[in-house]
Amino acid sequence: MTYRDANAAKATYQGKSRPQKQLWTWYSLRDLGDAAGQGDGPGEVQAINRTDLLTRYLNDYRFFLQKIGTSHDMIDLEPDFWGYVRSLGNPHQVAAQVKAANPTDCGSQENSASGLAQCLITMGHKYAPNTGVGLHLSCFDWQQNTPQCAKDYTDLGAKNADFLVTDVTDRDAGWYALPAHGSKDTYWNDQKGFAALAFYKTLAEATGKSVVLWQVPLGNMAQNNTPNHYKDDKVDWFFSHLDQAANAHVGGILFGAGWSEQTTPETDGGNLINKTIAYHNAGGTPLK
Repeated sequence: MTYRDANAAKATYQGKSRPQKQLWTWYSLRDLGDAAGQGDGPGEVQAINRTDLLTRYLNDYRFFLQKIGTSHDMIDLEPDFWGYVRSLGNPHQVAAQVKAANPTDCGSQENSASGLAQCLITMGHKYAPNTGVGLHLSCFDWQQNTPQCAKDYTDLGAKNADFLVTDVTDRDAGWYALPAHGSKDTYWNDQKGFAALAFYKTLAEATGKSVVLWQVPLGNMAQNNTPNHYKDDKVDWFFSHLDQAANAHVGGILFGAGWSEQTTPETDGGNLINKTIAYHNAGGTPLK
């Protein structure tokens, strides 16, 4: 990881220095669930109530942060996990052995999932002071229950994080549409896109934090739905609605699929790069 940080700091654009930020996705509580014999899902939340496992986890997290050191990075904390916490009720009532697992850094936090969230944020600010720490926004029921999601993230203490991170979809729509992959319709239209923006805006305003979009697939409608060339519409939709995204307090859009075989910047026919250059040359969109 120090190699990646060093390379990001040395990045150039058109022959000039243009340092990049490294985004780390810290996705380790799933491993804790496996160690507890619970696997993925709500059962993994039980693992945070075991002092031995949570101690090991927080020690690993401290080591990770110390490796980041003074780099100007971003951390996306635990995709999916907070959604599993939400499924078990009020985050303040979901038990976690925070104090015993890390009395040095987190002895003042409550023994709950909320306390764990605060512990992770506090440790991030302590050991990697130039790095932004973001809670991952896992609201699996957001289309039916956005107000409850906003309350739960308020209870998790999202106001003390630096931003929120949330998924768009992890694979190209053309890949998902194949019968072998479930024949799912994950293409967007304005109705779907504006509903998502309304959700982001509600959560941003409830917590006082901007939202970073993660795993935005790179397909476009000129592709032919073969490996590395699947169709999708998210890149084109977002570049056509950047003012609306800014109005929803979206602070960043991270393009890239979360699975193999998907369209990439090297295989999309130059679509993402060309749109990014045009966006840059036009002056960009102010954040709100």
